[in-house]
Amino acid sequence: MLKYKGTYLHLISMVIKKPMYKQYGKKNTKVWVKQAQSIYKEMLKETDDVGADNPMAVNIYMGYVFMAIWKAADGEIGLEDFKKVTQEMMQNPLVQKLKSGTDMNKPEDAAKMKANFHRMADWLTEHPQYAEHSWDYHFDEEKHKDGVYYYFTKCPMEEFARKHGFTEILPVLCDLDYCTAATHHAKLIRDETLALGGKKCDYWFVPDKTVNPQ
Repeated sequence: MLKYKGTYLHLISMVIKKPMYKQYGKKNTKVWVKQAQSIYKEMLKETDDVGADNPMAVNIYMGYVFMAIWKAADGEIGLEDFKKVTQEMMQNPLVQKLKSGTDMNKPEDAAKMKANFHRMADWLTEHPQYAEHSWDYHFDEEKHKDGVYYYFTKCPMEEFARKHGFTEILPVLCDLDYCTAATHHAKLIRDETLALGGKKCDYWFVPDKTVNPQ
């Protein structure tokens, strides 16, 4: 069980309504978002504990909101439509403000981003009791000249999705990584994800002004 936190449930429920209204109408949206609240809580109860203070746990707390809404709709939300909804939500000024703050084209900001990735990995090293069920960071400093590269071979969200019937919606959430990168003036270059049957989820972030990244 992962400790319940309502912050992201309430925040995302608030900012996703407008694009959902346009796609599905107010009546459906209000019903699904309301039903998603109890589904979300049950999902956390069924989730292996990765540590509520784990800096990576935010991915679960946020991602499960989309998954719960999708489940509440009971087949009435198409993947391509929902992808448009989630990406439009990411353009919300509030989301942009919360997600932004760094520009990877600036060396000092690129260094901060890299340090932050290592900080999250260090947390997991310092809390080995959560290692079995959490992400496993692997950095490769030699693979690329530009940007920062790392990958996971384990993802608790992917494992939960396969156990509980959310694999269909998972790639929509993975695509949000590209939107998040853009808020930091970065590009995400990726070869594979666990959600689509790959052996790992790889992340190569490069400044968005970099031409022909190496």
